[in-house]
Amino acid sequence: MDFTQVIQFLTKGFTDFTWADGVMIIIGCLLIYLAIAKEIEPVLLLPIGIGCVFANLGMSAYQEGGWLKVIYDAGIKTELFPLLIFVGVGAMIDFRPLLAMPKMALLGAAGQFGIYGTLLLAILLGFTIPQAASIGVIGAIDGPTAIFVTTKLAPDMLGPVAVAAYSYMSLIPIIQPPIMRLLTTKRERQIKMEYAPIPVSKMAVVLFPIVVTVVISLIAPDAAPLIASLMLGNLIKESGVIDRLSKSVQNEIINVSTLFLGLAIGATMTSEKFLFNAAAPAGQQIQYQTLMILGLGLLAFVIDTIAGLLFGKLMCVMSGHKINPLIGACGISAFPMAGRLAAKMAQDEDYTNFILMHAMGSNTAGQLGSVIAGGLLLALVRGLGFG
Repeated sequence: MDFTQVIQFLTKGFTDFTWADGVMIIIGCLLIYLAIAKEIEPVLLLPIGIGCVFANLGMSAYQEGGWLKVIYDAGIKTELFPLLIFVGVGAMIDFRPLLAMPKMALLGAAGQFGIYGTLLLAILLGFTIPQAASIGVIGAIDGPTAIFVTTKLAPDMLGPVAVAAYSYMSLIPIIQPPIMRLLTTKRERQIKMEYAPIPVSKMAVVLFPIVVTVVISLIAPDAAPLIASLMLGNLIKESGVIDRLSKSVQNEIINVSTLFLGLAIGATMTSEKFLFNAAAPAGQQIQYQTLMILGLGLLAFVIDTIAGLLFGKLMCVMSGHKINPLIGACGISAFPMAGRLAAKMAQDEDYTNFILMHAMGSNTAGQLGSVIAGGLLLALVRGLGFG
């Protein structure tokens, strides 16, 4: 190796570095800032931001033999990380409010309308059907489901889809309240709901995850891994006989999986994949597709909230104004944040108004609805010959 080759080797990091890589590192640092300073979904945005910085320093998920590619191949390509996270989420969910008020399942279904509406709009804007499906599922506001579907249908879009899904989840207290106030009256928000639920037995809460897994796996086979993971975690908790394993699933397992999931997603956010392609002709360097994904994902979330509120208003009228339409807004996944927000808004209008259990019933229904919606999307796209 002569002196020139030695110099080239020593300066390779600088010569390979482009202005687009620098911009992406700034974006990664912005995600880290939002996670630390603003506490916006820090558990995931922090590792995503770090992964983004690493990816633009030559350690991307596309680098053969690289450690982040190993993590990506082991946990994202195999869909292991989203499924492990779902096991943990299942162990945190209490389905008793839904079992006590089965009609809340209707709100969980209404809260997925934006997924399909946005899918159609994305197709009209020029996205392929698999890409449009991946964009639409952002509206579920369910990170693991969005990642699971996108990995199967449009893996190149994984970075922006995951960032959008988790960012909008953390922005629920900012995005939803104006819509809720706009579509409901003060009188509707003050409606008090009696909580006289059907008694839920121990046998019911144990059988529920088993029955749901069987039924949904038969109706939507593509959703089977997601629903099975979610219900496995719930059964571990509700069984009451493996408390140590239940705590591990809710803490160590979900935390480690989330860390590696975030790093792997961030590692896909290279400049040419996410926002800029410095090698493209002048005027074609900005990846406008990423900005469209973020915008359409927000639209899907807004439509879901509107559809849930309108269905809640319909149930309010049909019940003789005994149902507070605010619980329609928490028919999205985002458990338990959406349910708590609806309950807080009701108490802001009347501090004696407690609708938390009703809101949680709707919210857990939304969690199930998002999984079913993701499975149906996969089945629809594959039925059309894609994916």
